[in-house]
Amino acid sequence: MKVISTNLGNPTKIVWNGKETMTGIYKHPVDEPLFLDVEDVKNDTVVDRKHHGGTYKACYLFSSDNYAYWKERYPLLNWNWGMFGENLTLDGLDESQLKIGSIYKLGTALVQITQPREPCYKLGIRFNDQGILKQFIDHGRPGTYVRVLEPGKVVMGDSMELVEESENPLSIQAFYTLLFAKTKDKQVLKWAIDNEALPQSKRKKLEKWA
Repeated sequence: MKVISTNLGNPTKIVWNGKETMTGIYKHPVDEPLFLDVEDVKNDTVVDRKHHGGTYKACYLFSSDNYAYWKERYPLLNWNWGMFGENLTLDGLDESQLKIGSIYKLGTALVQITQPREPCYKLGIRFNDQGILKQFIDHGRPGTYVRVLEPGKVVMGDSMELVEESENPLSIQAFYTLLFAKTKDKQVLKWAIDNEALPQSKRKKLEKWA
């Protein structure tokens, strides 16, 4: 996996249900290195701290491999890397192969795979279509958040290399499918509940399905 774009967002005013709010989803490519810190990316915009940023969502990664699919569906948008609000756009990122809990070297940072991105209305505003939320869920390629174990810098061209693979077989894609499935796969559910790389609050919510 290779970093092909580093992206930051400026505070952007949007209107939702008649109310003004701010968002950092409008990311754009930048030339300078990104500094991955323990709770966010330095100089990035994180407005809603309840749902973005923090230990388990310090940095968001998305695959460049998905862009062709979405460009076909939204050809009129002004396309550039960072369209999905990702801080890092990577070539070759495959959610079916990323195990939650696995540790990677990313630039000079050390990161751990934590959880997929769950789309909200701000992605719909970014794409001028709230219908993208269901499409994004159905496509099953949500990208991944990472926890920053050792802060460091990432530049375009850096590789993301496996350091330690999780013993828990739960992948980002399998967990994403589990979250939205009406009938929960019991084996995948157990993997999720037992996976300490997931936030405790998320694992607790899943216990009702066990």
